[in-house]
Amino acid sequence: MALCCAVLPARAATILEMWDFADPEKSEQRFRDALAGASGDWRLELQTQVARSYSLRARFPEAHRLLDEVEPQLASAGIKPRLRYLLELGRTFNSAGDKAAARPLFLRAWELAQAKGEEDLAIDAAHMVAIVEGGESALDWNRRALVLAERAQDPAARRWRASLLNNIGVELNTLGRHEEALAPFQQALDAYIERGDPRNIRIARWMIAHTERLLGRNAKALDTQLALEREWAAAGETDPYVLEELVALYQALGEPDKARAYAQRLEREKRL
Repeated sequence: MALCCAVLPARAATILEMWDFADPEKSEQRFRDALAGASGDWRLELQTQVARSYSLRARFPEAHRLLDEVEPQLASAGIKPRLRYLLELGRTFNSAGDKAAARPLFLRAWELAQAKGEEDLAIDAAHMVAIVEGGESALDWNRRALVLAERAQDPAARRWRASLLNNIGVELNTLGRHEEALAPFQQALDAYIERGDPRNIRIARWMIAHTERLLGRNAKALDTQLALEREWAAAGETDPYVLEELVALYQALGEPDKARAYAQRLEREKRL
């Protein structure tokens, strides 16, 4: 029994660790490497993640074929493969633009995960319902998921807090409620700092500065975006979203030459 309890949490953590959402191809290879020695429920979970790597690259027929292979095996499987199957099938439909097909799958995953006490996957399902529905409904679903994340016993579920706060801020911005969006964005930044997550810390600061620009606080936003440009460069990267903001900020501040220079840099980055 002690051996079992040591192995299962490591497997759950491994899925998270293997994901690099900025590089689905590399993630696919990691999952395929893990599949070489996998069996049972663990093998099914890994296969759903390979399918997710396909949908992230808009390879929807391949994602559906793999999920179709998984589906007949779920009758004798545990709860996690069943939930991951529902989530990845829903994500495949959603990424292809079929929200009507995706929504009931996410709702089924939410209800099943709640019933079975799967905190992490319940939050994942709720946040996907929010993405599908948008607007005030999205705020409700993200806030429902946030309550679950803040009360969760599962460390993987608690990690959702930062991204849920970010999603709430994004939805508030979409609804034009920019002043209200600043608080969840700041809370998201604090959560990412607590996690020690440099890339997402920079992204969270970008979200705050973007919102400051939407509120007309251009000088403050410019200071942050210039600092972020330097930090991405120090990390050996360029963030096109920072460049886009600098174009908009210099246009708003009446400095067309600087705006044009950043627009040219942005075009070069897009061609790379």
